[in-house]
Amino acid sequence: MISSFHFSSLPRIIFGPGRRAELPAQVARYGDTVLLVTGTTSIHFSGHGDEIISSLREKGNTLYQESIGSEPSPQMVDDIAGKYRGSGIKVVVAVGGGSVMDAGKAISAILLVDDSVKNYLEGVGVKEHPGKKIPFIAMPTTSGTGSEMTKNAVLSEIGEQGFKKSLRHDHFIPDAAIIDPEMMLTCPPGLTATSGMDAFTQLLESYLSKQSNPMTDALALHGLKLIKRNLLRAFLEGENNLEARSGMAIAAMFSGITLAHAGLGLVHGFASPFGAHCNIPHGSVCGTLMSTVNSMTIDKIIDNKKNSAYNKYLIVSKIFSDFKYKEDKEYLLAFKDKLEHISNVLEIPPLDPDIVNTGVIRKIVDETSHKHHPVTFSDEELELIIRKRLARTA
Repeated sequence: MISSFHFSSLPRIIFGPGRRAELPAQVARYGDTVLLVTGTTSIHFSGHGDEIISSLREKGNTLYQESIGSEPSPQMVDDIAGKYRGSGIKVVVAVGGGSVMDAGKAISAILLVDDSVKNYLEGVGVKEHPGKKIPFIAMPTTSGTGSEMTKNAVLSEIGEQGFKKSLRHDHFIPDAAIIDPEMMLTCPPGLTATSGMDAFTQLLESYLSKQSNPMTDALALHGLKLIKRNLLRAFLEGENNLEARSGMAIAAMFSGITLAHAGLGLVHGFASPFGAHCNIPHGSVCGTLMSTVNSMTIDKIIDNKKNSAYNKYLIVSKIFSDFKYKEDKEYLLAFKDKLEHISNVLEIPPLDPDIVNTGVIRKIVDETSHKHHPVTFSDEELELIIRKRLARTA
């Protein structure tokens, strides 16, 4: 019996090499005054930054530009929105990684609201956003968060009372997403690895989620096949392999769609409090915890075929396996090994014990939620997962 589900709208999706050239036409749908939000370096490292800026100006647009150098905070969003509120901005364009996507999305939502974005964050503020925004166009330069597909913008404050929470509304889905794999060719290997592991995690967790449905399952499985074929190639051959970049761009896009409709699991349950208490990039947290979380999850279900995730893990294990016609348990054990192998090839770093100390670990465990994860872990097991990923000192 198929359970009921809903599926919300998506952005206008423009995908393919060279499709960045369509940005001015998409901007023209909304007006001629543009706020361009970028990373500090990614748009220029792409080799297409000057081209994009020139193409917008050549069409007679008034162009303002702001850069985001870290995962966005409410203060960043408030400062930029306050600077341009009343300036007649007609469209916000974000060109960059997931942090830039989230920042641009939040700015577009706060420009028309004379208030702090913090008042509208889930679990932080008490106000409900009216849903009005400046039109927003997303152009990712990494293959990771899938924020170009979602209705939420994740903002963080790091510290003792830190948080990592979403600004969310159905109207915040980007109006258009221009996904040009050529923009990703110069993404550095380290960032390719961590952002790719974020997409991998989102696909796997949404597939295993208790809230998954036939549409998310179909997209997640196709995305996981793309991860199998392209993640390591994008890391090892990234500057020259447009096919691998294209495959990862689609995988990330699918991961954004599936997480928005099925929810995520324990890795992302950890990632939220990690982002609140530690200055560690989101993709690094996901990448370093991915293998351990799934290894311990498989250990819990490997002798329990009645668990709803058993067959799903088996399907994924067969996608990533290098053999055929083996016993179920061999596939599951091989998938554990494969995840560790992928993490090693990608050179995913462990957690720094000077940053993730005992006090921080306890806070993270207390704040970690994994309600959609296929199994439940005790606090002791959650702490063990973190400690397994701490760097060993000599």
